[in-house]
Amino acid sequence: MANSRSAKKRIRQNIKQRSRNRWRLRAMRQAMRSFNENLAAGKVEETREALHTCQKVIDRSAQKGVIHKNQAARRKSRMVARFKALQHG
Repeated sequence: MANSRSAKKRIRQNIKQRSRNRWRLRAMRQAMRSFNENLAAGKVEETREALHTCQKVIDRSAQKGVIHKNQAARRKSRMVARFKALQHG
């Protein structure tokens, strides 16, 4: 257990940050799940909306440091490629 005031404060901050990060990850995964379900069902308009929402959530997660910016770019790129395949397929 921490002894100094600053170490105790750091522990409190870490708990808050971890809960925020976990919330953002859950929101991101939920948005991606919505996108995948619409994609699998072949709903083009709903998938487009889900893609837009998902991109915003992924960008925000990268901006806040929850995921790396390259991971965000990779996820978005793959989602767009799958969406284009749905449109043309």
